[in-house]
Amino acid sequence: MSERDWVAWHDPYDDDSSPLHRRLLIVQRHVTAAVDRAPQGRLRAVSLCAGQGRDLIGALAGHPRRGDIDARLVELDDRNAEVARGAAHASGLDGIEVVAADASVSDAYEGAVPANLVLVCGVFGNISDADIASTIEFLPQLCAENATVIWTRHRRPPDATPGIRACFETSGFDEVAFDAPDDLLFGVGVDRLRAPPEPLQRGVHLFDFVGNDPVEP
Repeated sequence: MSERDWVAWHDPYDDDSSPLHRRLLIVQRHVTAAVDRAPQGRLRAVSLCAGQGRDLIGALAGHPRRGDIDARLVELDDRNAEVARGAAHASGLDGIEVVAADASVSDAYEGAVPANLVLVCGVFGNISDADIASTIEFLPQLCAENATVIWTRHRRPPDATPGIRACFETSGFDEVAFDAPDDLLFGVGVDRLRAPPEPLQRGVHLFDFVGNDPVEP
């Protein structure tokens, strides 16, 4: 973790030929669709390990409901958090709060949940299989009724995405979409909570971020 430059990690997003750029566009499309189908009125969103917030900020910058969104982006790296704050301000997204905090601790979401949209992008490729399962099982505590969760994971062998998709189903979610481009080894999943939301428990440690996912998914 300490040896990786998490600001430089974002550089491939600016390369149109990069798999990360392609993945970002897919995630942004699903963010837009989730906001489009959400009920009228104020909406809440949270993003775990949000990085520079390019997925949520990029999708909302020109969205007609941009003024309806209250969001909390949780990012441990102060430099990335500052970039995200600048991007949100430049896009006029005054409802976005960027918190430099540990996304693996449930306390980071107090006051920002239950959320209509939860982003878990760039996380599952960097934590253990056991932590993936426990994090998914915890997600109803971050969700409002019928909330949408968007997640990503590489599909390099052994492909973990079938197990992840099954875990969402057993944790009370229905799959809305799963994008797995034939020419690239990543998956983007979209799931909607069908089970009742659960109250947030403070002091829960969700995962250990070990940082195994390479820049190119």
